Amino acid sequence: MTTTMKVLLPQPIEAEAIRVLEKNGVHWITAGEPKSEIVGPLMKGVQAIVLRTGIRITRELLSYPNDLMTISRTGAGVDNVDLTAATEKGIIVTSSIGVNTTSVAEHALALILALFKQLFLMDGEVRKGNFSIRYQNCPRDLREKTIGIVGFGRIGSLIARACNTAFAMKVLAYDVFLSDQQKAIDQDWVTFTDLPDLYNHSDVISIHTPLTQDTERMFDRAFFSGMKRTALIINTSRGGVINEPDLIRALREGVIAGAGLDVFEHEPIQPGNELLSMKNVILTPHTAALTEECVNRMAVAGAERVVDLFNGFIPENVANPEVLSLARWKYLREK
Repeated sequence: MTTTMKVLLPQPIEAEAIRVLEKNGVHWITAGEPKSEIVGPLMKGVQAIVLRTGIRITRELLSYPNDLMTISRTGAGVDNVDLTAATEKGIIVTSSIGVNTTSVAEHALALILALFKQLFLMDGEVRKGNFSIRYQNCPRDLREKTIGIVGFGRIGSLIARACNTAFAMKVLAYDVFLSDQQKAIDQDWVTFTDLPDLYNHSDVISIHTPLTQDTERMFDRAFFSGMKRTALIINTSRGGVINEPDLIRALREGVIAGAGLDVFEHEPIQPGNELLSMKNVILTPHTAALTEECVNRMAVAGAERVVDLFNGFIPENVANPEVLSLARWKYLREK
């Protein structure tokens, strides 16, 4: 790193990540608040943004004078970055995909277990003095049930493996991005199938798809109508992949048995949302990856990718690899 580089932090990041920057001679500045009118003017003279989820880097924001080389997301998704606009400006966008795998998988499994075992109902009834709830046999076993995984990537495959190994669950999976060669690796314990077969036969469905134009609201009335009435749906990916009014209707009318949701169509979830009053739903505030350990790992990874780029290396997890073909990046080398 021959010249002093500067990083903008729209929101604070963890101390260990700051130490990564400082150890490598990178200066950093913070915004008072993650608002466009504050962040925009600060982009002039900085070469990188380490980005959390509090602000969206829009085309309008990128129109402010800036010297950006990269936007480094601490999270796994890049849906709060206008990827097209960043690519047009030659800005490398990266994410910490993979760093949150175990944390999100643990959270999804916790939602599955809590719903099957009716932990919140059991806890509430015991606190009310209704110990006899035990005789109603409300909990259900996971053993030898079928789990459907939509999106068989790092997180989805880890959940599937855990359920298959620990509870002898049958695994159905749907993933349009997996090649036949990739599917063949797991075909001895996973049945790769189409969506209708998956939602017709699964006792619980766990969603692990990114939010794109193709996946937006893909889980809709038709999908829920094809599920078993005893089935559950779990979403720890992005709220926008579910048609929330259709889900609410399915839950209200008993089309499906319940849901575990960490993400929502509008975040934070709006007061008056019917999901808030439903007893067959468990809600968490987009917190699957926000364990103390995972947040630290994601921030450190985000800082390390910035340092790699400043040192002339191609950073990991480039979300817009086509930008690397530009003349400005010809000098970059593999690490």
